[in-house]
Amino acid sequence: MKIESVQLPFSQPLTEAYVKRTNPKVESIYGSHPAEDEAWKLRLQRLNEQSANRVPTDRLANVLKRYNTRFNGYAEVAGNINEIASGAPVVVGGQQAGLMTGPLMVIHKAVSIIAAARHASELTGQKIVPLFWIAGEDHDWDEASHAFVQSRDQGLIKIGIGRPEGPRTSVSRTLLISEAMTEAIESLSTALEDTEFKPGLIETLTGFAGRSRSLSEWFAYIMGWLFGKEGLVLLDSDDPELRRLEAPMFRQMIERNDELEAAYRTCETEIRELGHSAQADVVEGSANLFLFLEDRDNGENAGGERTLLYKRNGRFENRRGSLSWSHSELLAIASETPERFSNNVLTRPLMQEYVLPVLATVLGPGEIAYWGLTGAAFRTFGMQMPIVVPRMSFTLVEGTVAKHMMKYGLSFEDVALRFAELKADWLARQDEIDIDARFAHAKRQFADIYEPLLQAVGSVQTGLSALGETNKRKIIEQIEFLEARTRDAHAKRFEAVTRQLDLVAQSLWPDTKPQERIINVTVYWNRYGRMWLDRLLEAPFDPCGGHRMIYL
Repeated sequence: MKIESVQLPFSQPLTEAYVKRTNPKVESIYGSHPAEDEAWKLRLQRLNEQSANRVPTDRLANVLKRYNTRFNGYAEVAGNINEIASGAPVVVGGQQAGLMTGPLMVIHKAVSIIAAARHASELTGQKIVPLFWIAGEDHDWDEASHAFVQSRDQGLIKIGIGRPEGPRTSVSRTLLISEAMTEAIESLSTALEDTEFKPGLIETLTGFAGRSRSLSEWFAYIMGWLFGKEGLVLLDSDDPELRRLEAPMFRQMIERNDELEAAYRTCETEIRELGHSAQADVVEGSANLFLFLEDRDNGENAGGERTLLYKRNGRFENRRGSLSWSHSELLAIASETPERFSNNVLTRPLMQEYVLPVLATVLGPGEIAYWGLTGAAFRTFGMQMPIVVPRMSFTLVEGTVAKHMMKYGLSFEDVALRFAELKADWLARQDEIDIDARFAHAKRQFADIYEPLLQAVGSVQTGLSALGETNKRKIIEQIEFLEARTRDAHAKRFEAVTRQLDLVAQSLWPDTKPQERIINVTVYWNRYGRMWLDRLLEAPFDPCGGHRMIYL
């Protein structure tokens, strides 16, 4: 297997400083670094010392068993859940459920979690379990409900499922009708080329859809199918059984909410003083908790709507201030119906730490940046931030694409950073008659000859000047028409080349974005079966993340 490491620009300067270790003060925000072997051992020791402050592992294991038995019933998964029950730590990462898993970066995160758990097991000599946290509590339907696939003939095709009518609730609580899933699969089948793997792929997705009531459930079935044999344990953050385990932490977050907000502000200030901007907003007065409304909250059909809570005038309110709850009312809800609560991006890390024995957490660049806001919050609750491991990322390079890159001397950076410019330059170099200069010269010469003539006819009769200008414009238009036709003919001579160049860009950097942020898993499964995924799982672990080209 050919693997090539490349360095892409970081979109988050704070994340870059952490990953590259360019500033000790930035690293101190996170408390450790995955490149230090000793950090893993120290974190394991801390986990063992703090075990009494987390959810009991037997209760956690029972919730995990119930969930995974349904969606991820592999012997390897059951064995890992038993390990958790016996005290095994986890390497965890998560992502919002997406249609047919969404973009490839979701797959990359799962691969990174599995690789990091293996790495940690080797370092510590102890079983470390990989766990994927499905962020089913999120309610961004527009982000979750579509997938992009590549058709060799039609380019990128977007497949989506519309949001059913009703309150804007979490993805896990948004119930889908079977016809919507069937239509999505039919669109996928039409978009994908016929291969030996296509019938099995479509049959598998159809079977999972038939057993799913929501996008999160469909996502879980597919993730289990892809990674169950690797022992990847799944967890839905909106699982009611999990919420019951979280109740004590929700109570703490309510009781100590002002301290929590102050902790986030402390870190926000620290980050800004280091010359970086905060990735997540620390909104004044935000409780950083969501509440699922019930119809009785306001007498309207709002059941299930997920609303962010704000602190105003000694009470907790929704954004508009049309609904409010007292401190004691929220504490009662946390105790009696904790499934009505939900975390946001700043409180989820704390809840994760309370529920799971987290040795390390695998995060993407944006996540690493906003986790920088949580260090003081961890300390406020007597916790320690786990080891933050950058997610590994990959670009899959198909054989035809690699051949075209070699033929035209293109590097991955060329395609990612300057493709349009290089393509235009290449075509310009093939222009043996210098189309631009020739036609520009012709138009200048015509103007030079025609201008004195216009002046002359205008002296004969004033009205002839306007007629002459019209005549001049028409002649210029005809010259430009010939110029455009010449360009088209020139481009047509190299149509096969431009198709090859566009194929490279469409494959590696589609829609001017990284492959992993656009393309869906089904494209490569349809072409290669499981082989491509095995290549990712075989890639060596890099504690600093990094980007690799995987040649298929």
